[in-house]
Amino acid sequence: MRWLYSALMWLVQPLYRRRLKARGRHESGYLHAVPERFGHYTTPRLAPAGPTVWLHAVSLGETRAAVVLVDALRARVPGLRLVLTHGTATGRAEGVKLLRAGDLQVWQPWDTVGAVNRFLDHFSPDLGVLMETEIWPNLVHACRARGLPLVLANARLSEKSLRQAQRLAWLARPAYAGLTAVWAQTPADAQRLQDLGAPVRGVMGNLKFDAVPDAGQLAQGRTWRAALQRPVLMLASSRPGEEQALLALIGAAAGADLDVHWLIVPRHPQRFDEVAALIEAQGFAVQRRSRWPDTGPAETVGSGPTVWLGDSLGEMALYFALADVALLGGSFEPLGGQNLIEAAACGCPVVMGPHTFNFADAAEQALAAHVAFRVENLTQAMAQCHTLLGDAAALASMRDRAGRFASAHQGAAVRLADALLPLLAGAKRPLRE
Repeated sequence: MRWLYSALMWLVQPLYRRRLKARGRHESGYLHAVPERFGHYTTPRLAPAGPTVWLHAVSLGETRAAVVLVDALRARVPGLRLVLTHGTATGRAEGVKLLRAGDLQVWQPWDTVGAVNRFLDHFSPDLGVLMETEIWPNLVHACRARGLPLVLANARLSEKSLRQAQRLAWLARPAYAGLTAVWAQTPADAQRLQDLGAPVRGVMGNLKFDAVPDAGQLAQGRTWRAALQRPVLMLASSRPGEEQALLALIGAAAGADLDVHWLIVPRHPQRFDEVAALIEAQGFAVQRRSRWPDTGPAETVGSGPTVWLGDSLGEMALYFALADVALLGGSFEPLGGQNLIEAAACGCPVVMGPHTFNFADAAEQALAAHVAFRVENLTQAMAQCHTLLGDAAALASMRDRAGRFASAHQGAAVRLADALLPLLAGAKRPLRE
């Protein structure tokens, strides 16, 4: 049956190229080095040196989580060389920060037999590490056939994803079972992964708790917030449908009682212009982060309705520090929610909607630690924010608890790095201590 899948993946390559071209019209990064996605490289093959770790972080969130794991591995294996792959333009742009001399960065190979084998022949890694959810049948099969250890780290699997995989069990089960090891974020993730036949070796926690927010951004955001006359409410990592719903509420009676500055930070950069147009279509002025002066966003007291737009990448710590409260994007539509751990690490309380299945455990932990609220819709979110902003002592207490909550769950990077070392110890190129 895998050969049927392989034939399909080969046949749809023209459609995949067309999709890349379409996305490239909004994000030019998708047009960069397209042949790499099909296993054709301009860089020479790697010469024998220290052990080579191939790490795949498909998008922005996985790449940021990988930072702490890579740092922990480098501390244990000074001669380590990194081959970093991604699937999205934002992931690749963020991944540049992980590279050191001798490291390489390319696109994830499209999951055809030819592209996968060309990738493995060209880079000849000693260990493959897939971050969180990325499982590709031909990739797993080729690594297993070569005796290349391939693991899934910081692994998560929602109930929805489990049901989808079970409907394609003929394809999914061999792929999960073909991995060398899986280390899950939570016991619930571990159980779901085991239900698909994955070789779960332990529960390590979530790497995102180990990520340290940029200190400069935190200081800048807090300085700007302290200078404002009104609090800031942010819709963080918003998704389609959520901005429109929020803007409608701001303009209606539901938002009239909140004398605040509104900040919207879209999840995907290709939507920055789209969201700016939505804001203006609702009759609001828009202040884009890309045009803010060094002194920060302009105060708009008495100057008519204005919405701030966070149209920059890599500045979430600044936005969370600027905000008094954050509404969690992706949770007010059935999209599974976005990562709330970064908000907690920045000391920003969170109000989330009903849909958090992508980060279910972290959401429940945040609720138990009283650093987040759950509501059913944006109207209830407005009411919750009104209550919270009216109690300065409660808000300050939540900020303090948020930071302690994030710190209490750290340690996954060290545990994962220690678990990976035995696999590297068997590498054909020796470790250089």
